[in-house]
Amino acid sequence: MLIHDLETPAVVCDLDKLARNIDDMHERCRTVGIPLRSHTKSNKIPEIAQMQLAAGSVGICCQKVGEAEVMVAGGIRDVLLPYNIVGAAKTERLLRLARRGATITVALDSRETAQGISTTARQQGGTIRILIELDTGGKRCGVQSPQAACDLARQIVDLPGLELQGIMTYPSRAEAQPFLDETCALFQQDGLPLHAISLGGTGIEALSKTLGATEHRAGSYLWEGLDRIRSSADLEDVRCPLRIICTVVSTPAPGRIIIDGGMKTFCSYPPTPYGYCIEHPELKIYAMSVEHGHVDASTSAHRFQVGDRLTWIPLHQEMALNLHDELVGYRGEQVEVIWPVAGRGKVK
Repeated sequence: MLIHDLETPAVVCDLDKLARNIDDMHERCRTVGIPLRSHTKSNKIPEIAQMQLAAGSVGICCQKVGEAEVMVAGGIRDVLLPYNIVGAAKTERLLRLARRGATITVALDSRETAQGISTTARQQGGTIRILIELDTGGKRCGVQSPQAACDLARQIVDLPGLELQGIMTYPSRAEAQPFLDETCALFQQDGLPLHAISLGGTGIEALSKTLGATEHRAGSYLWEGLDRIRSSADLEDVRCPLRIICTVVSTPAPGRIIIDGGMKTFCSYPPTPYGYCIEHPELKIYAMSVEHGHVDASTSAHRFQVGDRLTWIPLHQEMALNLHDELVGYRGEQVEVIWPVAGRGKVK
């Protein structure tokens, strides 16, 4: 089958560009001298995660237990969830993964969260590795000071079913150095485990190394999203493997066409123009309905007709992919593989 034969909207992936992005990222980390842990929330596809591991990733990250379940079912055995896992239903699922032989690590920032995991581990068996999350400026989750990190570590280090491994934060930033240094000093002073210092963010691998990280977490390098590199000269040719093929379904007025992909195809992630058209870069998706893409063709010399097919790099590939059941991999124009997006919708 050729990609031209696919029904639209179709989410497709240039396999050569995907492999290049994976290899380039691992080479950058090897050059810097820092292990890479690939974040799979960007793809939610175990087969792609296996490609990342084969290239050299030391393990993967998932944000939610549902994503981790999909990855473990796909044969992956080292999973970090840099996320507070709260509630008996979720901790029971977490421990089931550990009992299946997976090494599961969880980041947390409170005794309550640690106690919930420990209680389930004591009742059902299994062990979960723990990182203390630090808020080093991201203002999301995380303890607010080095002393708070040390205090929490002392509270949980002896809880049954938990193995304290160290600390994590996101994103890596130079301003975090004093916070990280003081935390490490306090851990060492108190004899607390500090096997892992997990930092992250695509494009800042060298900074993580400078800050003393033992591993670097990154995921968006896979797709090199349009929102990150819109001005790059190599946008089309190298760095954006994921595209959405759409069909022109209406040409209602001069200078305006409608494609069969709207918010439920691209996601309604601002700002406009939502995507970059490979065949006609002058086109702009200026608005979206739920199932209609409103395209400004007023600057194009091409006369568009109903049935024309257009290929778009969506503004945010990760969010767009999560709306679809499958990803079609191709080389040249030939379809080679169709991957189920097994982790889509796994937000619990």
